[in-house]
Amino acid sequence: MKKLSMVFLIFFGLAVAVNAQKRLALSPVHAIGLDESAIVTTESLLKMELQKQFDYDVIQIPFNDDQQPCYDEKCAIELGKNAAADEVVLCRLSRLGEKIIIQFIHLDVGSGQTLFADNTTSDTIEDLDTVMKRVALSIARREPIAKTAEVGNITESEDKKPLRRSAHKVGGFSFGYLYPQNGYDNKDRSFALDFRTGYDMENVSTGMLIAVRNGFATNLYVHYLTTRTDVCPYFGGAFGFHWIAHDDDGYYDADSGNWTEDKRDGDGFEFTLTSGIRIFRTYNFQLIANLDYSITFNDFDDKAIVFTLGLLK
Repeated sequence: MKKLSMVFLIFFGLAVAVNAQKRLALSPVHAIGLDESAIVTTESLLKMELQKQFDYDVIQIPFNDDQQPCYDEKCAIELGKNAAADEVVLCRLSRLGEKIIIQFIHLDVGSGQTLFADNTTSDTIEDLDTVMKRVALSIARREPIAKTAEVGNITESEDKKPLRRSAHKVGGFSFGYLYPQNGYDNKDRSFALDFRTGYDMENVSTGMLIAVRNGFATNLYVHYLTTRTDVCPYFGGAFGFHWIAHDDDGYYDADSGNWTEDKRDGDGFEFTLTSGIRIFRTYNFQLIANLDYSITFNDFDDKAIVFTLGLLK
């Protein structure tokens, strides 16, 4: 047991000694489009943050005016060898418009292998303080900088809402008639009125429709717009819910002489196939002619064709 303890202590001591001997060198930060004070401050911040993240010695390789700036991995490894370092970090900053691009590479001096590499952006000079903290975390953990986000450690670019493609908002109404094909108490036709709101993209329109169609209906629709000209045929479909008003509350059974209550449900989900045409699509208003074939999944098996004319804006 004593021998086992001694062996453990020896290996533990050796591990501590090896770890203590390790040295991480920070290559001089090269920057394009930044002033000298910003470069010096960035180097100082990065070194300090690396010291917080690594247990072994972190040194800053001074810039030599007699040598060319260090741009690539080969040069950084040579600097690391000259500084007797085990590992070296190369960091490059470049201004692109208002943004600052930060590229960083963690290298093993002995093997020349890349241990980790990533890049990020800073929207302002002032944000480099936070960015350098994240760079040091990313190098220490060897994981992408996007995964090192923590409360109180968010960069300005991450705080911004991501840009999205815009769509043109539309709204309008249409009116016409519903022509029953099955169910609907065998009516000939009934007045139909609907209001719709949605968004138009280049070739797709999607939105919500609320309608009075022998009851009340609401659904979500998607239409494919076949052209981008003033005359634009379209087709698509919709899915939603339709509550249909039926006249019969029951029926008289002559055999039994009793009034039997009709317990069938008039409401249910509804699937709609749509085709139509838009006129004046390139203007800030449009005329529409819409033809729907709707199937309501209720106990009456209601099916109908709905034709409406309307205005979109």
